[in-house]
Amino acid sequence: QVQLVESGGGLVQAGGSLRLSCVASGRTISRDSMGWFRQTPGKEREFVATITWSGGRTYYGDFVKDRFTISKDNAKNTVYLQMNSLKPDDTAVYYCVRQKNPFQLTIATTAEDFDSWGQGTQVTVSS
Repeated sequence: QVQLVESGGGLVQAGGSLRLSCVASGRTISRDSMGWFRQTPGKEREFVATITWSGGRTYYGDFVKDRFTISKDNAKNTVYLQMNSLKPDDTAVYYCVRQKNPFQLTIATTAEDFDSWGQGTQVTVSS
């Protein structure tokens, strides 16, 4: 079982940037597709982004609109989420996740498609 630890969250003003990191331990994630979700109190977990095991393809939630970039460094067993042009609506706890089925034919965007949820990192964007 892989363990995921997120970091890099914090308080930032609207329009600012943050880079989240997710370090995996327990085993390599070089053959895993990975993703990011976010959640605010009282709301369902929201899909943010996913990346294939090789890093060759990425997919983003509609709200991202070219502001975020997901990347993967297999040598460092780490996944990143670069977030630019942040808005107050981006305030949430951000979670790094591993796609359960590496052979899934459809793009994985629901929480049920992923496991190994970490504790998350809080991102707060002030107006």
